[in-house]
Parts: sequence; structure tokens; C-alpha cells
Amino acid sequence: HVANVTGLSTSMTGRGLTVLPVTRGHWAQRTLEDYRPLLEKLAGSLGAADTDDDPDGPDDPFGGPDDQLAAMLGPMIQAMQPMMVAMTAGSMVGHLARRSLGQYDLPVPRPPSDELVILVRNLDEFGSGWSLPADDLRLWICLHEIAHHAVLGVPHVRARLESLLGEYTTKFRSDAGALEDQLGDLDLTGGPESMAQIQQALGEPGALLGAIQSDEQRALLPRLEAVVALVVGVVDHVMDTVGSKLIPSYSMLTEALRRRRVETAESDRFVERLLGLELTQATYDRRPR
Repeated sequence: HVANVTGLSTSMTGRGLTVLPVTRGHWAQRTLEDYRPLLEKLAGSLGAADTDDDPDGPDDPFGGPDDQLAAMLGPMIQAMQPMMVAMTAGSMVGHLARRSLGQYDLPVPRPPSDELVILVRNLDEFGSGWSLPADDLRLWICLHEIAHHAVLGVPHVRARLESLLGEYTTKFRSDAGALEDQLGDLDLTGGPESMAQIQQALGEPGALLGAIQSDEQRALLPRLEAVVALVVGVVDHVMDTVGSKLIPSYSMLTEALRRRRVETAESDRFVERLLGLELTQATYDRRPR
């Protein structure tokens, strides 16, 4: 059905597709290996984010000895880097394994393979929580995965998305000004209470991301978001065309899964934003129809 609607091959290797039900541990192990090139770039970028070509130069944000706030920010940013680097590997993938339904919850190209993994535990828990028909839901996720597989298997689409993701993940830079804005209203002379306030402020994912996201990344995001919106739009068109014919409860399932997608928790958004793949309602509104 997907091949007929798109005119695309649903196979990357020339063999038939296999749908493989997996545990969270298997999914995490496989995803960690599939994402390894991207995660290594991300970890390297975050690990080097606190460096500066001229730390003693006049433009160094930590260079003013009389600037109490700036003097505090340098060690804080450096202390956060190991945590950020750790998130790029096992911790981040483990977090995704607790939520993902298949291998294309995030539209990240994977190494060529025609084995599609489905996280059955997560799928069944979601279906039970929303009182959705199990067989229809399993067919819906298979359609979702096969449609993504076909679109991301197009060589120039795959190459463009991989290039943009790779570029985005290597452009993280520390921005003391972002943290200074976040901490600007705090009293730094209040002893332990001040430190508790600072810790709480830095615990916000948005503050952490704002401290490392660079102007280069912000300039790149519109191009990355445009490609992602195109992929999402084509997949949605394929699913609407095929799913409405094959799945009796397609409309109900699509609405439930759309709400799951756009109402995701801030912790999930943080992982997406680290990769430049925040799939918000704005992204879906932008997709071609």
C-alpha cells in the first residue's frame, strides 16, 4: 500500500520488511548503536562547548574580574558539561526507550536495514491508557514505521537530513549571557539560599539549552525544521491515504497519537531540542498537505 501511494520502494536492502517486537533494553541497545555517529558529534560538541580561543581577550564573557555573576558562571558551565555529555549517550537513549513506540518516533535516519523495531510494551501501555483497539493500534504503528522507512530511504532526503543533523549537533557553544539573563534577578550574596535558587534556575531544561545553543544553530534550525516538516507531511499524507482504508478506527487513533506527540513532557522536548528535532504543533502546522 505504501509503495503504491508513494511510488517509493519500502526496502533499503532489496529484501522484504520484517517487523520485530523488542523490549526497552533491546530498543535502547540498537538505537544507541544506530545513533552512534550523531551522538559522538553531539558529545564532542558539548564537551568542547566551554572552550574559548582567547579566554583572556576583551570579549571573554568571564574576563571581567569585577563581574561577580560572570565569574560564577564559568565554573557552573564547566560543571554542567559532563552531565550534558552523559545525556547524549546511554541516559538519553534510555529516556527515549521509555516513551518511543517504534524506531521513527524521531525522524532520524538509521543505518540501511529492513528490520523495523516496535516497542510493544510502550505501545500496549499507551493503548490501554487511552482504551484504543489493540489490533488497529498495532497496524497504525506499522503503517507509521513503513511510511517513514520509505521516505527516509530516498537517498537525497536521507543525505540532506543526515547532513543537517550532523551540522547542528557539532555547533553547541557556551553562552554565558543566556545564563546571566536566567540568573540576573537572583541575589548572589545570600549564602546557601542563593545557591539553592541558582541550582533551581539551572535545573530548567530551557536554561541549560539556552546556555549552550549557538547563533549558528539558531540560524540552521529553519532549514532543519523545513526538511523535517516535509518528511512529516509526506508521511501524514501516506498514512491518511492508506490508513483510512485499512484501519476502522484510524481517525480516533490518529487524534490520540497526535495529542501524545504535541503534548509531550518538557524532559522529552529537551532531548529533541538537543538534536534539533523539536516536533511541536508548529512543526505539524508547517507540514505540506
